[in-house]
Amino acid sequence: MSRRPHWLLGALLWAGARLAVADDTAADITLRADARTPNARGPLAAAQALQPGIAPPVADGLTVQTELRHALRGRLGGTAVALHGNALLAHEWLRGRGQADRSRVNELQASADLGAWQLAAGKKVLGWDVGYGFRPNDLVQQEERRTQFGQTPEGRPLLMAEHFGAESALSLVWVNPQRWTDAPAAQRFARESALAARAYLRQGAVDLHAFARHGRHTGASLGAAVAWVATDELELHGSVRALQRHDGWRLDPAAGTGLQTTPPWQTTLRGGAGQWLIGAQWTGAWQQSVLLEAWHDGTALPDAEWQAWSARHQALAAFATRPGLPAAALSGAAGNLAWQAAPFDAPSLRQRNVYARLAWQPEHWQLSLDSLWQPADGGRIVTAAVQWQGDHWRVNASWRVYGGPQGALLAQLPTRRSALLAATRSF
Repeated sequence: MSRRPHWLLGALLWAGARLAVADDTAADITLRADARTPNARGPLAAAQALQPGIAPPVADGLTVQTELRHALRGRLGGTAVALHGNALLAHEWLRGRGQADRSRVNELQASADLGAWQLAAGKKVLGWDVGYGFRPNDLVQQEERRTQFGQTPEGRPLLMAEHFGAESALSLVWVNPQRWTDAPAAQRFARESALAARAYLRQGAVDLHAFARHGRHTGASLGAAVAWVATDELELHGSVRALQRHDGWRLDPAAGTGLQTTPPWQTTLRGGAGQWLIGAQWTGAWQQSVLLEAWHDGTALPDAEWQAWSARHQALAAFATRPGLPAAALSGAAGNLAWQAAPFDAPSLRQRNVYARLAWQPEHWQLSLDSLWQPADGGRIVTAAVQWQGDHWRVNASWRVYGGPQGALLAQLPTRRSALLAATRSF
C-alpha cells in the first residue's frame, strides 16, 4: 500500500492543529422538484419515434441535496492561512430512469495571506468577466450561464497567486495542472490545462480588465473587458476575446446525408475565433431593473454548418419514412437521428444572441422574466422566475419554455418546457 495517503493525512492533521484558531461553518438543505415536458420536434424525438428507448427520456425529477461550507483560519508562523471546503451531497430520482448520486466537492483549497500577495491551491470557484448571460473571458471557471436554479458551481483545480493594490489587482492562475501531460482528448473545454492571467484597474467609475490565456492544446487567447457606472441608475459593460484555436463540434465531411455506422459528429480542435459582448443595465428607485445584452460567440457552429446539419436531418427523416424498410435500416436511421443531437451540447448554439431580463426586488421577493433570442433562426428561451428569501428559508419557482419557428435549433432541443420548485433551509 502506498505511503502517500498517510503522509498527506499527517500533513493535514499537523496543519489543522495550528489552524484551528477560528472556524466558520454553514449549511443549506434543499428539496428540489423538476417537471419536464419532452419535445415532439427535433432529432431525438424523431429517433424515439422510430426506436423507443434509444436515448434516455426527458423525465421529471426530485433532488435532495445538502451544501456544506467550512473554513479554518489561523496563523502558521507569521503568515495568516486558511483552509476552505464546500461539499455538495445530492441524490436525484428521475421518473422512469431510476436514481443517481450527484454529490461532489465544489471547493477544497488552502490559502495564504502574504500582505499584498495572496496564494491559493486546490479546487476553487473562480469566475471572471463582466457579462451576465455570456462571458467571453471566463477563462478558468467556464461556468454554465442562465441556469434555472442558481447554486455553487463545481470549482476547478488550480494554483493561484494574486497581488492587490489600492485600485488594481493582478491574478496569475494555473488551472488543471494535473492534466498538463494528458492527451488532447482528455483536455476538452474546461478540462484543459492552461495558464491564465487577469489584470484589473479601477479608474473612478470605470473598471478595466485585461485577460490572457495559454491552453495546453488550444494555444493563446487575449481579451479585455470594461464596466462603467455611467449614472446612479445606468451601468454599461462590454467584453471581447480573440482565440488562436478552440474546441468545437465538426461533422465528418465524408458523412454527407447517408447512414453512418459511427457517430459523424465529433469534438475536435478548430481554428481561430472571436467573441464579444455588449450590455447595459438600468436599475430604478423601486429595485426594478432592465438588463439588455447582445453577443457573438465565434466558437459556436457557423450558419453554413448548421445548414449542413439541417440538410442531413431532413434526409435522415425522409429516409426513415420510406415504405417497406427492414428493421435494421430503421434502427440505423434512429441511431443516426439520435447522433444529430450531439452538437446541441455547446455553450452557444448560434453565434449571434440577444438577451433581455426584467426584474423587480421588493422586500424578501425577487421576480424576473428573461428571454434569449437567436436572430439567425428565431429560436428563443423564455424564463419566468420568482424567489422569496426569509431569515433561514428560501423558496424558488421558475418556468422555462424553448420555442421558435419549425427549423429553429432551440425549438428542437429534447426539452420543450421545464418547471422548477425548490425550498432551501440555511443553517
